[in-house]
Amino acid sequence: MARIQAEWARERPDVDVSPQAVIGRLHRLGHLLTARLDVVYRTHGLSEGEFDVLAALRRAGEPFERAPGELAAHTMVTTGAMTKRIDRLQRVGLVTRRRSAADGRGRVVALTPAGRSLIDRAFTEHMRNERNLLDALDPREAEELERLLTGWLARVEPVEPVESVGGPATAPRTPGAPAPRGGG
Repeated sequence: MARIQAEWARERPDVDVSPQAVIGRLHRLGHLLTARLDVVYRTHGLSEGEFDVLAALRRAGEPFERAPGELAAHTMVTTGAMTKRIDRLQRVGLVTRRRSAADGRGRVVALTPAGRSLIDRAFTEHMRNERNLLDALDPREAEELERLLTGWLARVEPVEPVESVGGPATAPRTPGAPAPRGGG
């Protein structure tokens, strides 16, 4: 990153390239962390998205089910992407789909016993993997990084629905405004 910044500073001295020091490193770290996390998902025959679906169902508690739209919201993907994930998980026997008892038109996705067993094993290994990755920092560094990232995310993450010409959208919170309570 330092080399890239130096090259840009040489070529475009009129542009402040200092944000690259943070953003570029976060971007690179994100790719490296994702690659290390993906190893665990693949070990269990899952993609990251499929792991997310199973984890969202497991976190729901007994009877380990949610509506597809709720799953999409919990995993931050479109309903179309969610349908593909659910289709694959259903084909391999990790989830089932049924009509909602509350609304006959709606659907409910639920973990099967095999799905629950798999996500319990995968989640345990996933947490062990995350612990190993975070152990590269000492506990004070990890706490400070969590504090900084939490504050920054609260200022950047979209939270308030706003209607736009193309349909629903989200708008970022005003910088410095308090973060919403009760996250996922």
